[in-house]
Amino acid sequence: MAALCESFTLCGLGPSGGVGLGGGLLALQPGPDRDHVLLTDRGRTATLFKVSDQKPLGCWSVKHGQIITCPVVCNFETHEYIAVHDDKVLRIWKDKDINLDKVFKATLSADVYRIHSLPNGGPLVLFKGGGVRTLDVLLEAPQQEIENVISDEVIKWSEAFNEGQQPILIFATEKDGDFFVYVKKLKMNSLHKYKLEQQELSKPLSFTAYIKNKIITLLCLYSNYSVYKFLIPLQQNSEEEEQILSKSLLLNLLVSGSVLKGTSFVVLDKDHIAVLGSLGASGDECKECLTIWNTKFQTLQTSKELPLGTSGQLWCYEEKFFFTHGKVLTVIMYKCETSSLAAAVGKLKDSQTPDVSSFVNWNTLGDEELAVSVHSQQSVALKSESRMTDASTTVLEDELRQLMSKAQMPDFQAAIGCVITALINRCKTDPKYYPQNFLLQIVQTRDLSYSLCPDLMAVALEKKDVYLLQNCLQRFPDIPEEITYACLKVFLSLSEAYLQRIDVNLESVICYIDTEFNSKDVKTEIVENGFNAELEQDIWDTKITKKRHLTTDGELCPVGPQKAALLNAVLLSAYSETFLLPHLKNLPAQQAVLFLRYLYYLYVKCSEKINTTLPGVRSPNINQIMDWMCLLLDAHFTVMVMLPEAKELLSNLHKFVRAQVRFYSELNKIEGSLRELQRLNHQKDSQTYSIEVLELI
Repeated sequence: MAALCESFTLCGLGPSGGVGLGGGLLALQPGPDRDHVLLTDRGRTATLFKVSDQKPLGCWSVKHGQIITCPVVCNFETHEYIAVHDDKVLRIWKDKDINLDKVFKATLSADVYRIHSLPNGGPLVLFKGGGVRTLDVLLEAPQQEIENVISDEVIKWSEAFNEGQQPILIFATEKDGDFFVYVKKLKMNSLHKYKLEQQELSKPLSFTAYIKNKIITLLCLYSNYSVYKFLIPLQQNSEEEEQILSKSLLLNLLVSGSVLKGTSFVVLDKDHIAVLGSLGASGDECKECLTIWNTKFQTLQTSKELPLGTSGQLWCYEEKFFFTHGKVLTVIMYKCETSSLAAAVGKLKDSQTPDVSSFVNWNTLGDEELAVSVHSQQSVALKSESRMTDASTTVLEDELRQLMSKAQMPDFQAAIGCVITALINRCKTDPKYYPQNFLLQIVQTRDLSYSLCPDLMAVALEKKDVYLLQNCLQRFPDIPEEITYACLKVFLSLSEAYLQRIDVNLESVICYIDTEFNSKDVKTEIVENGFNAELEQDIWDTKITKKRHLTTDGELCPVGPQKAALLNAVLLSAYSETFLLPHLKNLPAQQAVLFLRYLYYLYVKCSEKINTTLPGVRSPNINQIMDWMCLLLDAHFTVMVMLPEAKELLSNLHKFVRAQVRFYSELNKIEGSLRELQRLNHQKDSQTYSIEVLELI
C-alpha cells in the first residue's frame, strides 16, 4: 500500500524566488544533515535548504561568466561542498565561506560529468570520457592524465553505491542508438562493459538502479511507456570485452486505457516505484501527474495531478518527493507499506491506521455540510446558513474534541490538518461561521505546522483574529515570510482601543510594560548602565512624564501592552531576510515608524540590563531586536530620512548606539588592567592588612 501525504512549497524558482533558481533546477542532492537538501541551478548558484523550515541556510555563487556544470555535492566525511564550473574547475568550500572566488580551486585536465558523494566513503569523480577517480587521488595531482574509456559514446546517467567496503560506480552511455552500461569497482580497479538488449522502436528515457544480494538491478523507463529490468551480477569472472544484458518487462504504464508518458522515475522499495509524467488517452489532452505503482501486482496505487506543469525531473529523499511545479519547488511526503494483493487493490484494512474518512464525511462538504462521527457512531451535521444555530456549532466542536481525545494513530496530525481544512473551507463558504474557540484550542494543544493547514492563518487574517494569529506565530515553525509580514501589518494597523477589548497573551510583556494601559502614560525606569550622565545628557533629555504619542527616544513604550505582545510574536518567528525584505518594503511609512519606535524601545530596555535580556516568557532577545531593526531600516531608510516624524527617532537611535560603542570601547581599554589587578590580588597574603593605590593608565 502506498499513499501521497501532505505537500508544501520549499522555494520559488523564478527571479522573485530569491534563491538564484531563475534558470531552472539542475539537480537536488542530500545535504550534510537528513533535513537538508542542496539545490544546484542551471547557472551559477548552489543553495542549502532546511526542508522542515523551508528556509535557505546558505547560498553560494560563482562569478558572472562562469557556469556550474554538474550538481554540487556535500562531502559527508569533511562536511565540505564540492562544485565544478566550466567543466574543469573544481571548487571546495565550507559553510562559513561566502566568496567562492576565494576558496580552494583546482583546474583538472579533463571535463567532469558528475561527482558522486557516498555517505560512508569519499566522493567519486566521473569524467566525460569514462575515467573515474576518488577525490583524494585527484587532489594529489589535479593535472594528472585521465584515460578515455568510452571513445565516441555519450554518458546519459550515472550512480554510485557502497557494497560493503567497496565503492561501485555505474553509468550508462549512448552511441548511434545503442545503449551501454559500465560498472566500475574502485578498489579492484576493474571495469566491465555491457550492452543493453535493444527494444524495437523505443529507447531508454530514464535510468535508476539499486544493489541487493550482490546483484545490480538496473531499471529503465522506455519511450514505449514501459519499465524494463536488467540484472547485473557483481561477481563477474568473464573476460569478455562486452556482454549483452537481457531485459524483462517490469511494468506497463497503462491506466484504464490511458497511457502514462513517463519522463523520470525513482525506486521507493522492492515493490513500488514513482513515475512523473503525462497521463491521457489517445486524442485527449494530457495532464501531468505524479504516480506511485505497485510493480508486484502491476497496479497504480495513487496519483496526484499537477496542473501547473513540471520540468520532468523527480527526486526522492527521506520519504519525500521533490519536483518543480509551475514556478516553485514542491515537496510531497509519501508512505509505502507492506505489499499485498489487498493493499494493491485498495482493500487493505489497517486497524492501527484508520483513514481520515473514517470519521470525516468529505462528500458532504460540497453541500455545505460537515459530518463527523466518533467510535460510538454518533454524528452531527452543520447545515446551511439558514438552518445553522449556535447549539449545532457547539455540538460539533464537542464531538471533534471527543474525537481528538480518543484517536490514537500514527498519522493523526495529518488527520487533524484535514479536519482544520474542512472547517476553514466551511468558513469560506459561510461567512457567519467561524469556530474561533475550537480552532484556538486545536492550535494550542496540537503540534501543527503552517504546511499542515495553510489556509488557517489566511482566514484568521481576514477575520482579524489576532489571538489565533499570535498562537500560530508562537507555535508554527514554517510560516512563510509573506504571512509573517501580513500579521505584522494587521497588528500595527489595529487601534489600541480595539486591542484592549480582545484576548491577547501578555506573558511576554508583563514584566517590563505596565499592563494597566488606558489613557495613562506607560512608564519605565531608566538605568544608566555605566554611562556618564553629563557626557550623554543629550540622550536622556526627554522627561519620563511625556505623553506616549510624543515620545521618540525609547524611554516610553510607544504601543500598548496588547500590541507589544503581538509584535513580540512576530519578532520571535523564524524568517529569511532574503524573502522577508521585499514584503517589508511594502509596509506603510507610518506603520514602519511606529514599529521602529517599538524596536528602539526594546533595544533600550535590553541595554539597561547587564545580561541584555528582557524579563518574561517568550520575550525577544537583543539579537532578534537588532536584526529586525536593521531589516526595517534596510527596507525603509530613504523614507525614514524624508519623514519629519522619523528624524528625531533616527537621531536618538544614532546617539544611543554611539554611546554604547563608546562605553564598550572604554571597557575594552581597562580590561587588561582589571585582569592584572585580579592576578595581583591572588598573589597577596589575605591576612596582611594594607592600603594601596593603583593607577590605571
